[in-house]
Amino acid sequence: MKKYKNGIFYISTIGFFSALMYWVVVMGADLELGRAIVVPNTGLSQWEEFIHSLTYNLKHPLAILLAQIVVIILVARLFGWICLKIGQPSVIGEILAGVALGPSLIGLYFPEFSANLFPVESLGNLQFLSQIGLILFMFIVGMELDLKVLKNRANDAIVVSHASIIVPFALGLVLAYFIYDTFAPEGIQFSSFGLFLGIAMSITAFPVLARIVQERGIHKSRLGTMVITCAAADDITAWCILAAVIAIVKAGSFVSALFIIALAVLYVFLMIKVLRPFLKRIGDMHTSRENLSKPIVAIFFLALLASAYATEVIGIHALFGAFMAGAIMPENVKFRNIFIEKVEDVALVLLLPLFFVFTGLRTQIGLLNDPYLWKVTGLIILVAVVGKFVGSALAAKFIGQNWKDSLTIGALMNTRGLMELVVLNIGYDLGVLTPEIFAMMVIMALVTTFMTGPSLDLINWAFKSRSKGVPGELNQLTQYKILISFGNPLGGKTLLKLAHAFVRKLNGRASVTALHLSPIYELNHYNSREYERESFAPIYEESKELNQKFTAMFKPSLDIDSDIVEVANEGDYDLLLVGLGQSMFEGSILGRILGFTGRIINPDRILSQVTGKESLFESSLFHERTRQIIAKSKVPVGILVDKGLGEIKKVFIPLFSEEDHFLIQYGQKLINNSESQITLFDAIGKIKNQPATKEAIRSIEQTAPNHITLMNERILDEEFLKSQQLMIISIDSWRKIVDTKSEWLANIPSTLIVVNH
Repeated sequence: MKKYKNGIFYISTIGFFSALMYWVVVMGADLELGRAIVVPNTGLSQWEEFIHSLTYNLKHPLAILLAQIVVIILVARLFGWICLKIGQPSVIGEILAGVALGPSLIGLYFPEFSANLFPVESLGNLQFLSQIGLILFMFIVGMELDLKVLKNRANDAIVVSHASIIVPFALGLVLAYFIYDTFAPEGIQFSSFGLFLGIAMSITAFPVLARIVQERGIHKSRLGTMVITCAAADDITAWCILAAVIAIVKAGSFVSALFIIALAVLYVFLMIKVLRPFLKRIGDMHTSRENLSKPIVAIFFLALLASAYATEVIGIHALFGAFMAGAIMPENVKFRNIFIEKVEDVALVLLLPLFFVFTGLRTQIGLLNDPYLWKVTGLIILVAVVGKFVGSALAAKFIGQNWKDSLTIGALMNTRGLMELVVLNIGYDLGVLTPEIFAMMVIMALVTTFMTGPSLDLINWAFKSRSKGVPGELNQLTQYKILISFGNPLGGKTLLKLAHAFVRKLNGRASVTALHLSPIYELNHYNSREYERESFAPIYEESKELNQKFTAMFKPSLDIDSDIVEVANEGDYDLLLVGLGQSMFEGSILGRILGFTGRIINPDRILSQVTGKESLFESSLFHERTRQIIAKSKVPVGILVDKGLGEIKKVFIPLFSEEDHFLIQYGQKLINNSESQITLFDAIGKIKNQPATKEAIRSIEQTAPNHITLMNERILDEEFLKSQQLMIISIDSWRKIVDTKSEWLANIPSTLIVVNH
């Protein structure tokens, strides 16, 4: 009776109170007598009423906004992924997504869809939400600036940075002189038009530049530090100039703007001298996630919003206030890292794509319907590139950089990205830029950002700088080279232990490299070094215990699968060891249909399924990343299924086919280096008669006669499997035991699945 008690109570409670509610409703109907109750009669059937209600709900402002957000995020992610695949920053794809959803593409070819998804009356909500995203983004940009680096390297950086501002600014002003009559809006003074064109030419996208530097692996080099410092100085200077330009445009003249500038100076003084010390005291007391409570977080968010509000009221735009609030946050690295992580996902993933699309809705490339307009667009791009690229490069050369580094600095400083769109939208809102000029400048922002990667590749090629993914000391001739690639540091410890078992007695004639790649969008200036240290700390501890030297490689990555394979192939390793990843959706029908992986939706997998390269309902043996590594790698790959790997003294190698004899070489290495006991299992009863296998076994027996055994039993004892510490098996044999749901799976030890390329 006990097991039915909860069910009886549930049914009794629901039944009794449902009956009570029904009785109250029936009795309440009698109270309606004499109250002239009117039941609306629309003349529609129940189905028509439902359709009418559904249509009304679809057109509700909140429903439209939510639909817009869903479409925007999906399209932005898709375009961003495409750009990553061709080696471009994802921000270019997100900008292109905005342009595609606007009147330049969707609005042109599918006007009804565009009108329903982005009705004019809904754009106000989209704009305000995108502005919130921009405020949070500028707050992050401010926090990512390392003012200590600026103090230490101010001289050289300021020379290059200010040259990269004044040269394009002056050229932009000259350009404005020639196009003012044709393209300036009615009623806009030349000074306003010229100043905005100048500041638009001189902006550098600090966040995009920082990520390109990280992705290229030069963020720790002298050049990387130099260019990051230049970009930081550029950001601060350009935003101060922009604030002054906005003040002049709003005031109508420079003299009138002096009042606004005076208020802005007072605001900056209060932020630095009053608010910054106060926030520093709070930040110093709350440097961990545990004691960074909601009330404390609220104080910093209030500081952000109050700063943005103050600059908006003063007349120099809320975004400057957000940027300033980020810049004065406590300099404690842990604190900034925690706070950036709290804000970044909402700002960059959810809200910022709304700004790209709102910009795209304003960008009407169709207005450029005359060859003359495209010539002007080309001229704008030329002026922008000459001013920023050439100006920065010449300044860098003047302060003593070589030509390669100077040109690299110029190419990176020419990156405009999102920051350019921010400036252009401010100019558009102030009425300084016409739709035609706005479209031309958006194209310029795309082109100058897009050309950064190819420019860097061209510079490296021209100066014959071969960037290798493998440290120089590993290029020396070694007997055996192992690359271990890990995501989880604890998994990295186990992989190092396994690698050590293969090379322990090679006495310097072997090398082990530990590779950890991190998605570049998860790293920023403040957390990259800390993240690297935390990722490798357990590996260093294990290496001391094992007395196993290794080379650490840490790299921000746009495409982890491809980068792992590239490092392995270019380094000519003898073995690549990886852990068995597992996706939260892997193996489910939903996961297989949508291509879900740890990256949520993997277009690579969807494409493979559509083209027939991968069966839709195929049993998923491995995580998507593991499958990509297996497919692209040119070196042998070992996938470790870790079930608490400890000692590697008892090793079991099943041989299911004649092709599996290559596994014996791994057993031999374990015998030679770790004195392991190897048991070969002849699963088909034919391996013992194969000449190659017999020769390999005989060779081992001559040097270590008591360390290898050949089993011919048809059925493996459960106790035997449990007594083994490691199983080494080929990928084809692993597929067989998984597909046949072999009883082995319940009892096997840690397993190394080997793919022999």
